[in-house]
Amino acid sequence: MRLFVSVDLPPALAEPLERIQDDLAADGLRLTDPTQAHLTLKFLGETNPDRIDGTEQAIQRAVETAGVEPFDCTVGGLGVFPSLDYISVVWAGVRDEGGAAELTRLHDAVETELTAMRFEPESHAFTPHVTLGRMDDARGKSQVQQIVTETDPTIGTFRVEKVRLTESRLTETGPQYETVSEVEL
Repeated sequence: MRLFVSVDLPPALAEPLERIQDDLAADGLRLTDPTQAHLTLKFLGETNPDRIDGTEQAIQRAVETAGVEPFDCTVGGLGVFPSLDYISVVWAGVRDEGGAAELTRLHDAVETELTAMRFEPESHAFTPHVTLGRMDDARGKSQVQQIVTETDPTIGTFRVEKVRLTESRLTETGPQYETVSEVEL
């Protein structure tokens, strides 16, 4: 099973995400499905199904340790990984005043619990974001650079009440996500 820990965006934000993606549409940019939008707290990768129970317990402990109550999260602003010179991923961020601190606390607690279970540690700093697309090649790079640097959209605000363990199945039409379990904040 290919797993990750996430906070899912509500269906109401799919349309505003799609409008931003329409603006970003460029040659070489493969857009994600806005109806499956989420904020990844930790990618676990291929995981033996025998580890599910322990993983769920670790996520429960992490949520308790983080001490985060339900909160409002505002998705807005644009960015890229790893840099504007070499774009691999285009994303919408989380406003500093709109849930970034809470998401970071959740990420840190999840990271601690799951690396203790011998899941691979993250190799980069955590940036709460929603992936909008992936650059397959540089044909539309200048268009994407311009939009990312010249616009600062606010996509919307939603209430975060759960953290989910999610399975990702890779298909010819793109990834399909299914909730394995969820933990209430």
